[in-house]
This record gives sequence, C-alpha cells and structure tokens, in this order.
Amino acid sequence: MLSLALRSLWARRLTAGLTVAAIAISVLLLVGVEKIRVELKDSFARTISGTDLIVGARSGQVNLLLYSVFRLGNPTNNISWESYQRIREQPGVAWTIPLSLGDSHQGFRVLGTNEDYFRHYAYGRQQPLVLAEGRPFADTFEAVIGAEVARRLGYRPGDKLVIAHGAGNTSFSLHEDLPFTLVGILAPTGTPVDRTVHVRLDGLEAIHLGWQSGRRTRELTREDALAADLTPAALTAFLVGLENKVQTFQLQRAINQYRGEPLSAILPGTALHELWSLMSLAEKAMAFIALFVVVAGLLGMLTTLLAGLSARRRELAILRSLGAGPRHLFALLAMEAATLTALGMFFGLLLLYLALTLAAPLVQAGYGLQLYPGLPTAGEWRLLGLIWLAGLLIGLLPAAQAYRYSVNDGMSIKQ
Repeated sequence: MLSLALRSLWARRLTAGLTVAAIAISVLLLVGVEKIRVELKDSFARTISGTDLIVGARSGQVNLLLYSVFRLGNPTNNISWESYQRIREQPGVAWTIPLSLGDSHQGFRVLGTNEDYFRHYAYGRQQPLVLAEGRPFADTFEAVIGAEVARRLGYRPGDKLVIAHGAGNTSFSLHEDLPFTLVGILAPTGTPVDRTVHVRLDGLEAIHLGWQSGRRTRELTREDALAADLTPAALTAFLVGLENKVQTFQLQRAINQYRGEPLSAILPGTALHELWSLMSLAEKAMAFIALFVVVAGLLGMLTTLLAGLSARRRELAILRSLGAGPRHLFALLAMEAATLTALGMFFGLLLLYLALTLAAPLVQAGYGLQLYPGLPTAGEWRLLGLIWLAGLLIGLLPAAQAYRYSVNDGMSIKQ
C-alpha cells in the first residue's frame, strides 16, 4: 500500500511537491520558533555561573544584567570606587570582579577588570575561563581578548591594540598614544566573553588621562601615565561571590539599602527569569503565528486531496475493478496524506537545521550567543508527532469520500 501511495504521489508530483513545500515551511516556522526559544534560553543561562550577586547603579535588574553580563545597552550611572571597596570588605564576601565598560575596539566592547576575572568568572556548569594562547594580563598596558575577537581580527599575542573612546562600532576618538599589547587569547566559551577585549582597570584609567568630555585636552607619554595615580574613580558594575549562599539575601538587602549612593544588587537567576517573563508575550505571539501557518499548510493539503478526487475517479475505479475494495481506497488516501505530511516534516527539519547552521555564526558574532543545532528535543518530537497526526486525521476526510465511490462512478463519463 505504501508503494502504491508513493507511485500515485509521483504521478501527481507537481501538486504533491507544492503540498510538501507548504507543510515544510510550516514545520520550519513552528519547530524553529520552539528550538530558537529553547536554545536562546540555554545560551543566556550558560553565560554566567557561580556568581551570587551583580551590583550596579540603581536601575531595573534586567537592564543591569544586560549591560554587565551580556554587554548590551548602557548603564544609567556608575559606582564610586569607595562604595566598591566598602562592599568588597563586607563579611562573607569571598571574591569580587570589578567591571568597567564604555570603550571599544573595532566594534568589540572593551572591559576593564583585574586578575580576579580570570580566577573566579565561570560560565556554563561552573566552567572557568581557559586561555587558548598566552597568559592573563599583568602589566598596565596588556590585554586579553576573546576567541571571536581573535578570529575576526586575526590577532596573535604580541600584536598592538588601540582602544577607541565610546562603545559604538565607529569612533574617531582613538587612544593611539597609549596602545595595549596583546598577551592572551581566551578559549571559546559561546558567551559574550568571546566578543570582549579585556584590559586592566589601571590601563583604562591611563588612556583616559588628558581627556575631557570625549576630547583630548593634552598629550601624555607612557611614562607620564604610569607615574600618575591610576586608581579608578568609578566602576560600571561588579560581580560578587559569597562564602556562604545563605548570606545572599542578607547582603542583597544591605546593598539595596546602602546610603552612600543608590545601588542595586540582583540575583542573576532572578533577573533571567524576569527577562523571559518580559519576552513571553513575544514568544507566544510567534508560536501562534507559526501554528496558524501549520494549519494553513494542512488545510492546503486537504484542499489538494479533495480537489484531486474528481480527477482521480477513473484511477480509483480501475483499482476497484482490479479487486481493490473500499477499505483499500480508504487506506490509500490516508496513506497519501500521512506520506505528504511526513515528507513535509522531513524537508522542514532539513531546512531548519540548514538555517540554524548558517545563522549560528552570525548570532554568535553579532550577540555573543551560541545556537547548537542538535537533535530535536522531547518537546519538538511531540510537536512533530502532533503535526503528523493532524495530517493523518485531515487525510481521513478525502479517504472517507473515496470509500463511498463505486466502480461506476469512475467508468462513466459525465457530460
């Protein structure tokens, strides 16, 4: 019966191909929306691990999470160095990682930090940062770059980097008088770390000496910069790791009530949950649109099968005359519908994985997020099963109509 159904579809390959294409596009959209939603959530969740609190100027916790961890957006304000020092010395604080943003290098964000970044920052499942080449920075004018920066710009240890003022993709304010020497390249992480240029805090302070309101007011030599006090005046944010997780909420409350300046301390997991809550409406809208596309594809298949019944009456009558009973015709039409749906699902998945493979490097290059086009998840298999079942059920309508045909329905020529 399957062989007969395939031969019958091949004889009508043009209309069958268009039906398969419609179902493939609908499967591509529906499963693609689900896969991208899951993969992006996993990618965001993998970006930071082992950090108990993120502290920044008072603002919404999603905004603080986005600019401090994902390098998206800009802070509302900075944190004074004195406030950072006081919080770092609080009982129970095991480590802190200062973060200073605001400059760029050829479109990549520059992050000012210290050696604790390489000791304590973790991503994924408590995975530490690993250097693929070189070593962490130790001198004021040394830099370590992420894997994507190295790949895109072709850098190797020993190369010189000139930092640009501001975080835009293009800047005409370059700190050309004080370049940095590249000493290390981090292994790929699949996080925004790959798209970041890391320098020391005192290095950032040094290149901004003699600058005011984004303009250079005086020239400085390397010796002049190193002789100056390079203690940072302010930070963008900092990460906190605690000796005991039980102290998390106590310290969070203390920071949020800090009287020195308005600060916010957030839990990364809670901020991520709020981010997904904000995006849930868009996710549902995309899922509904994709679902309607699937319904439209299946209705198109139904229309094609019903419209083709009139043209196939003689074919079905010949099958009846050769000994095929009504049940055989019913099974044939149902098998054709199931086959069309299965082929549409196969080609839809093929298109989806091809699109994900092509889009993955673009998403990682543009946003520092990684898509893994792995095998369908359990939820995706359920979606595919429901689509196939819906296609089979829709095919029962033309199958039931063919079941009622008699031999004479197709042998007589109607005027």
